[in-house]
Amino acid sequence: MSSPLLHLSSNIPWSAIAAADVVPSVRALLSDARMAIEGIGKDAPVTYDGVLGALERATEPLGRAMSVISHLEGVAMTPELREAYGIIHPEVSAFYGAIPLDAALYAKLKALAESDAGTKLAGARRRHLDKTVEEFRRHGAELDDSGKARLTAIDTELATQTTSFSNHVLDATNAFELIVEDEPQLAGLPDSAKAMLRASAASKGKEGFRITLQAPSVIAVLTYVDDSAIREALWTAYNQRAVGGDRDNAALIEEIVKLRAEKAHLLGKKDFADLVLEDRMAKDGDKAESFVRDLTERTEPAFIGEKAELLAFRRELEGGDAPDLKPWDVGYYAEKLRSTRYDFDEEILRPYFAADRVVEGLFRIAGRLYGVTFEEMKDVVAWDPAVRVFTVRERGVREGEGREKEEDLGHFYVDLFPRENKRGGAWMASLLTAGVEPDGSKVPHVALFCANVSPPTDGKPALLTHDEVTTLFHEFGHLLHHMLSKVEVRALAGTNVAWDFVELPSQIHENWAWEREALDLFARHIASDATLPDALLEKMRRARTFRGATQQMRQLGFASLDLMLHRRFDPTSDGAVLPWARAQMQRFSPAPLPESFGMLASFSHLFAGAVGYAAGYYSYKWAEVLDADAFSRFLERGIFDGETGRAFKEQILSRGDGEDPMKLFVDFMGREPELGPLLVRTGIAAGA
Repeated sequence: MSSPLLHLSSNIPWSAIAAADVVPSVRALLSDARMAIEGIGKDAPVTYDGVLGALERATEPLGRAMSVISHLEGVAMTPELREAYGIIHPEVSAFYGAIPLDAALYAKLKALAESDAGTKLAGARRRHLDKTVEEFRRHGAELDDSGKARLTAIDTELATQTTSFSNHVLDATNAFELIVEDEPQLAGLPDSAKAMLRASAASKGKEGFRITLQAPSVIAVLTYVDDSAIREALWTAYNQRAVGGDRDNAALIEEIVKLRAEKAHLLGKKDFADLVLEDRMAKDGDKAESFVRDLTERTEPAFIGEKAELLAFRRELEGGDAPDLKPWDVGYYAEKLRSTRYDFDEEILRPYFAADRVVEGLFRIAGRLYGVTFEEMKDVVAWDPAVRVFTVRERGVREGEGREKEEDLGHFYVDLFPRENKRGGAWMASLLTAGVEPDGSKVPHVALFCANVSPPTDGKPALLTHDEVTTLFHEFGHLLHHMLSKVEVRALAGTNVAWDFVELPSQIHENWAWEREALDLFARHIASDATLPDALLEKMRRARTFRGATQQMRQLGFASLDLMLHRRFDPTSDGAVLPWARAQMQRFSPAPLPESFGMLASFSHLFAGAVGYAAGYYSYKWAEVLDADAFSRFLERGIFDGETGRAFKEQILSRGDGEDPMKLFVDFMGREPELGPLLVRTGIAAGA
């Protein structure tokens, strides 16, 4: 058969990839991979290249194809592609799940580990061998035949059910719209948000203003609209996505959690957290839970104070008999309090953050820190006309005596704005990892980052909030982690690191979005070209720690719920999962949660993949401790200090999983991480 999916290179022919090709192409690649793996077990020499190198080559074509297909399923969804993905995703998951269960292959791996060739390995290859042997063991290599059969069945079912979960969330998100015909009902909403909602209505051939469950719409309405009935309707719809009806995810959640627990027990672990955290920095569920509990206890007193302060502020505005806050009131009154306390409105920043200039700023900052340059590839066609493509090159590569050249590291795609055929949120993904092909040719890095930030309206440039700016800095940090990787082993390259370490490179880059020297590189008024005034920047910085404990408790609530769900939830004693989850989240919520609260049903971080962030949501806060601490070195020496930038690039960004993540952190900081900088940055500890 002829299909571009069979022979993907760095020049991905997006427009030539047809949904009809997906199933036969992937099945052909699966067949090839199975044959290649069978050959390793039978005939491979007991050498690194003969076993591990061959295993990587056997799965690389399939991995590339699935990266492209799963990406398209998230950004260019069609009914045909959804159907095809739903067919092949379980098959591919079953294939990968079966690799560690191949007795002949495992025997070859153990033989390599015990051989002279294996014991003489060093560096990334030694780590690759050790991790692979341990990964096989952890994924069932030593189970008996019946155990292996059950594990394969579990993995296949998890792939099916998590795909259904993801589809239900997307469909429920797209199914909702609230048309407001009378503009006075949107009193309080900034003009930029009104223009966005008006454009959304016009795109559907409707008059008035169209409110959706896309993030820019939800955030704007819940923050600014005076009409509490509209806020309540939107908050309720958002937190009831995929609850009830044909898209009900509640039953799927209970079954997914049950299957994950069975898998953990089958593999000799107490719970799913212990299974997935074994090769992460936390190591086990107890350590992760202790981390979340400790940070919660440190944060909660300030959180209680912030809740009382917000209610008192409402009663100052509306009288002592004003009612208690509802969840849909919190963002609205918090914005009014912030505006009053700091004379600061997030909307006044938008004119300084045109989306194209923000992207340019990302590139200029990375250039100063890491010696890289970026150039747009205008002739490359992506999956949507709004997507931009850039090549990245690294300066300072010596070529002969005293001369320098730029090395082409690869290219990446940038997809910024919401579409109905695109899932919500923001993310980065790798498509190809640099390496050498069997024919000796070199493959560059290829990656992407996506977001759903405020789109352009009425022919005017997209103007972003500062929160959206920091989101782009975050995802760009992930991208740099991939594009700057120098690890020779693809399986250990780029973002293929422990999940409680992977957010360090992303979260640390958010810090530059707060610094004058960095902001002046891109934050300029759309009309006057003026930089941010000092007074406005100072207000922005003072407001940074505003309700910092509330924001931190929100993340800790998600982390706590995740761990409880995967360690302790039992429907026999705890009842239905959604009411149970609401009770778990109440401690962390700034207002009482109604009985209808069903956020868990759309919690894609936990349930849109076989693992994802399941039992690992704490990783965001864990890595935030690392990032706040690591950024303190930049603050001490200058945010564009050349030596510090080179050290972060060489000791963190380029190293992937080539060494233990704690060692990488210690190499950069000279010590293990400290909690203090995060507490200061969030305003919880003195020094903020």
